[in-house]
Order: sequence, then structure tokens, then C-alpha cells
Amino acid sequence: MTLRVAVQMDPIDRINIAGDSSFALMLSAQARGYTLYEYHVESLTLDEDDRLFAHAFPVTVQRVEGDHFSRGPQVRLDLGKDVDVVLMRQDPPFHMGYITATHMLERIAAETLVVNDPANVRNAPEKVMVLNYRRFMPPTLVTRSVDEVRRFMARHGAIVVKPIHGNGGKAIFRVPENGENLTALFEVFNQTWPEPHMVQPFLPEVAQGDKRIVLVDGEVAGAINRVPGEGEFRSNLAMGGSAEATALTPREQDICDALGPDLKRLGLTFVGIDVIGGKWLTEINVTSPTGIVAIDRFNNTDTAGMIWDAIERRLAERGAFPAQS
Repeated sequence: MTLRVAVQMDPIDRINIAGDSSFALMLSAQARGYTLYEYHVESLTLDEDDRLFAHAFPVTVQRVEGDHFSRGPQVRLDLGKDVDVVLMRQDPPFHMGYITATHMLERIAAETLVVNDPANVRNAPEKVMVLNYRRFMPPTLVTRSVDEVRRFMARHGAIVVKPIHGNGGKAIFRVPENGENLTALFEVFNQTWPEPHMVQPFLPEVAQGDKRIVLVDGEVAGAINRVPGEGEFRSNLAMGGSAEATALTPREQDICDALGPDLKRLGLTFVGIDVIGGKWLTEINVTSPTGIVAIDRFNNTDTAGMIWDAIERRLAERGAFPAQS
């Protein structure tokens, strides 16, 4: 099957090819003979005839640091007619611009497969969808109220405060049991973000790592354990954490078994979930999940290939017969 794939992504010249999941997906697609285009979300235009266009570049990629891509001349792509698949891969933050892009991409859903499904990405931001699975989560408060946080701390002690639409481990703060600087911290949070914030007990188990588990069409593709750097409690690789090989605990497998059918039904083909201490589900990442390069390095697997296999199955289920290019 030959596919025409448009990747909605951050600037390709700035990505870290050593660990970037979007780049790994592009390499895998190119190896299958797919035609690749890359474009930025800012170039989307919905015209007077309700056609969705992007100013895009044909692109080829190679794993050569400093020379990892080449572009052809810019083209005006009709994303409903000119491509078979759109990969929505720009990083959060999950703000109104991101949400508006999902509405625009939803308009081509009958013509072009968008991965992940834009309507369900919009309905499933990382720290909101996870609330549907509270039975697997640590106690969790969502609020802008300092008084509510103090009540929560009286029960649970030290806490972690996170922006509800943050990403990459940014702006996550630990507040000690005595509540030092809590009021000042919430002043800053409430001035910076209009949304409520997420509050959870500080989990000492995070020192042993935060596991990223990747699911492809609801099935476990692999996992890595992300260990915080010295003097840090955040384990995100973007925050200096390191990756190590791991296996799933029985509790983690139960979590995946519970989530998997829902993810597949919602068209969330490529998902990364985060679990602390082998038992505490903290996030369900659907906007632009990462981690597949490290997983494949440790497990000698081909997660990008699994994702493309799942996309081809979805196209077959739609009765799509992509044009040969």
C-alpha cells in the first residue's frame, strides 16, 4: 500500500532526531515507500468552499545529524483530496489554537484518516481523560482554590501541583507538607493559566522512575522506565531523566487492559500512558506521544512499524484505496 502522508509538526529543522518519535514515524513511512509532506499548523486554511488546505513541503528524511531532511518546493495541499493520512504531531500546549486545529481537521474526517482522531484528541487532553480512570490514579484534586488544596494536604501531606494542560514535565512543583510557598505558588498559577490546576500527593516512588507505556490501537507495544536526574523529581526525558529497560507489572497490565478497548474505539491509535510505582496512572498522552525510539532501542522492536500497520488496517476498514504515487 502506497500512502500520501502529511505530518502536522513542529519545525523539522529544530527536532532532536536521536529521540524524536515524529521523525521515527517519518523514517518508517519513507522506508515503506510512502510520500511525505510536512507542514505547520499555522498554515491551515479553511476556504469559502469548506476545503481545508495547508502550505506544505514534500520532504525526505535521513538519520544524519545536521543533515536530516531535504524539502521540495512548497505546495498547496488539499488535505481532504491530496493525502491519505494526516499525522497530527505538533507538541502541546493544549490551548485554543490547538483546539481550533482539531476542529478544522475534523472537517476532513470523511475523506482523510487523521491520526490521532482530532475530535477525540480534543476531548482527551492528557490530564483530563485520565480522570475517567480514577480507580487507577492517586488521589487527585482539580481546583484553583488554595483553601481546597489545604484541605487536601491535611489528608495527604506533601503534594505536587501541575498545570492541567502542561506538557513535558514543565511547571510541575512539589510543595512540602508544611505548605511553604503554597499561596505564592497558586498566585502565580492562577495568574498564568485560566484553567484549574491538578494537585496530587507527592509519590516517593517517583524516585524509582515514571514508566511510559505505549499502546498502539489499544495494545501494548512496549515500555520504558524514566528515572529522574540527580536532585530532580521529574523524570521526563526532556527534563534530564534517563531511560532504562522495563517490564509491566500485573497492575500496569490491568491498567492497559482497561484503557485499550476505549482507546481503539475512540481512534486514538498512538497513545503513551504514564505510571508511577508500578500502580499509579498519572497521564494518558494522546496529543503528540513520545518514547518509541527509546522503547525500540531497549526492546529491539519496531513501534513505528506497528503504528503504520495499525493505520493501514484502519484505512482498510474504511474501504479506502489510496492512489498510487
